[in-house]
Amino acid sequence: MPPSSVRTFLEAVIDYAGLFPPAQLGMSAAVARFAEYHKGEECWLLGRFVVPVARLEEFEDAAAPHLAAAADEAEREKGRGRAKVAPQLRPWRVSVLGGTEHEDDAERILRFNSRHATGQRVDVVVDAVETKADAVEAIERATFAYRDLGAHLFVELPLDGRDPRPLIDAACACGVRAKVRTGGVTPDAFPSAAELARFIVACAEAKLPFKATAGLHHAVRGEYPLTYAPDAARDTMFGFLNVFLAAAFAHDGLRVDEVEQLLEARDPADLAFDADGAVWRTHRLTPIDLARARREGVTSFGSCSFEEPVEELRRLGLL
Repeated sequence: MPPSSVRTFLEAVIDYAGLFPPAQLGMSAAVARFAEYHKGEECWLLGRFVVPVARLEEFEDAAAPHLAAAADEAEREKGRGRAKVAPQLRPWRVSVLGGTEHEDDAERILRFNSRHATGQRVDVVVDAVETKADAVEAIERATFAYRDLGAHLFVELPLDGRDPRPLIDAACACGVRAKVRTGGVTPDAFPSAAELARFIVACAEAKLPFKATAGLHHAVRGEYPLTYAPDAARDTMFGFLNVFLAAAFAHDGLRVDEVEQLLEARDPADLAFDADGAVWRTHRLTPIDLARARREGVTSFGSCSFEEPVEELRRLGLL
């Protein structure tokens, strides 16, 4: 069993993006894996299935047999007089990557959710939308278009050397969440630790929740292959524990330079969890602090692999 602080900090942390590079699975394969993870031992780590809006109906078709099997199991449990709510019987949560036609995308998502909210059971629901914006007006337009969905809107903001605070302030004013890209399959896709630290601290100061995506397969910062190809180039990648703890400590008042140092920490022993919380150097967070950081700070990270982050947590003795 993981320390309770780990469970508090990493509940539903991995948004499964198996459709995207470097895994880039086909729809049927990605959905089948998500179904297995959803009912597996480590299902508590699993968040949403990430799908482009253009492939939403394709996802729906691929998911149908898995959802039907879960519904059949629910009926069998009901017939046996057991009101069990097993992980695989909970609704699947989906995050949709929107395009440029926000109004059309919102209507498409509304129709999808309506098809899966009949009767007393909801088997799958789009409860998050992700889009990009590099200007205040773009954030406002997306907010208006998706206002009636009842879903969290994550707006991906650029890390391009500009002060991130004006766009972060705009996201706060619109009541939406932020998203940050932390890597990719080429070295130039990775922001510097200094850029990411400025973004994290600005979000913490504004109390703006954000999610991270790309380049976070590994728990701790280090040099890793950028893809799964045998001859893949290697480069330094952020660790998801570094990013999440940086956000949590930023909420506790850690300075930008200290956040940058935490993002660059490579020794797993420096990122410690115990029954009383988490520790980095002389700084400590209680379980209450960790829960607040997940609620008000960093919400999840997108990864094309679920198994890789889980295995790394096992190797670190955190599962």
